[in-house]
Amino acid sequence: MKYKNIVFDFGNVIGRFDGKAILSEFCPYEEELDYLSEIVYKRWAELDAGTLDYDSYINEVIDQVPEHLKDCIRRFAKEWPRCTTLLPDTITFIHELKERNIPIYLLSNAPTYFAEYYEGSELLSQFDGILFSGPIRLAKPSPEIYSHFLRKFDLKAEECFFIDDLEPNINAAKEAGMGGLVFTGDINEVKKGRVKKREFFHASFCL
Repeated sequence: MKYKNIVFDFGNVIGRFDGKAILSEFCPYEEELDYLSEIVYKRWAELDAGTLDYDSYINEVIDQVPEHLKDCIRRFAKEWPRCTTLLPDTITFIHELKERNIPIYLLSNAPTYFAEYYEGSELLSQFDGILFSGPIRLAKPSPEIYSHFLRKFDLKAEECFFIDDLEPNINAAKEAGMGGLVFTGDINEVKKGRVKKREFFHASFCL
């Protein structure tokens, strides 16, 4: 099988998402980071799915934390997307694919706020199509988001290879007819097309 389109997740594939580390950028109280993380990320999946209003979520969190942490949350709410550090090997791989005129797409769970923050960015301008979960109120690994993605960009599932850091999301992509690989941080594994049990596929993007 030769895959014509490469589909990327964002979090921990293109950019590192470490919730506690991100909070530490805004909260100077190291001893309270675990407590704060539990509150802040408790309903994050609802933000990804677009079923929770972002401003309402922020206000809810602010109401729950002590006074000395409220400003931390306000600053976090505005600036957290900038703290998703880009992974250099993946960025280089994206450039390599673009140089070879291989179409690349983004399919990522993320709140609407994140999608709006990155809209028009130089990074995302390189993609042939972008789909974030929040704005469409669908999230991986729901089968509907994969169907929506394929319809939106008029793609054939069997011609798409998906790279995601979570196995349930890859399993769902395969159920939809796509190829896929669970990303563990080694971009060379992606280039080689190596999958579980040391099986291999022959893909047109192998470098």
